[in-house]
Order: sequence, then C-alpha cells, then structure tokens
Amino acid sequence: MKPEAGQELYDVAEKVFPDIKAEPGEEAWIFMHTVPYEGSVGLVNLLTATRLGRKGFKVSLVLYGPGVLMASGTRGYPAVGQEAFPGHMAINNQLKTLMSEGATIYACRFAMGALYGFREDDLIPGVKAFNPLDVLDSALTAWRNKAFQLNTWTV
Repeated sequence: MKPEAGQELYDVAEKVFPDIKAEPGEEAWIFMHTVPYEGSVGLVNLLTATRLGRKGFKVSLVLYGPGVLMASGTRGYPAVGQEAFPGHMAINNQLKTLMSEGATIYACRFAMGALYGFREDDLIPGVKAFNPLDVLDSALTAWRNKAFQLNTWTV
C-alpha cells in the first residue's frame, strides 16, 4: 500500500545521541573549500553552522578556494538578489541568516581575485575578506582555541 501524504515512515522522535549545547565561550569553525550548488555539501554545512550557532557556539565560517563563490553578493536572476526559482538563493540566504544570528564569515581575497575575478565590493555585505596567508592561521586559531572544527573539501 502506498503511503499517504503526511504519513510518517520513520521514528522521528528517537534521538540516539545527547543534545549537546555549547558551554560558555566554546567556538565552532567551519572551513569550506567547495563549489556552491555543485552538490549539497555547501548548503548542508551552512545549515549545520546555523544549528551550531543556535546551540550556543560562537561560529566562524572560513570560505576559500571555490567556497568564496558562496559569498557572492551579485548572484541573482533576472536581477541581483532575485530568485529564478525557489531555492535558487538558498546559500546567500543562509549566509545572511548566519550573520544575523552572530556568525562571522570570512572570504579569501586570493580566491576572489586570482581565481574568480570578483571584488570585495561584490561580497554579501558583512562578509570579511582576508589575506590568503590567513587560511592556515585561521585553522591554527581554531585549534589553539580548542574549537570544534568542520572541514569540507570538494572540487
């Protein structure tokens, strides 16, 4: 028998692991070197970053390599900021949600300019451009701060 719309097929109430909340001062750093919209990992990690913030972690998101394309403030069709279809602007919208909820988002200047030819002025307002030498130092900062780290590499 085919299930009906709205019928739950899974146990959505069971939770296997404890619901961990951040202790005062705990941080989460998300590093993304991923092509936006070429798969689900970029959006899924942004949703995970949002959840981390809502669990009380101080969230920092580091975009480098193709990940900087996620922070393009000039995306949209037929005009900047407009959705060509539902979900078209999901990544931009999630970055804005993260920032509105206190996350800090960084984008690598080398990737922006040398690889993709867009300017700091083309970033979503609030995204902080950084020196390519800061990729390593941001990871070392997270390590030194004993922060939770999530690293994603896709090409």
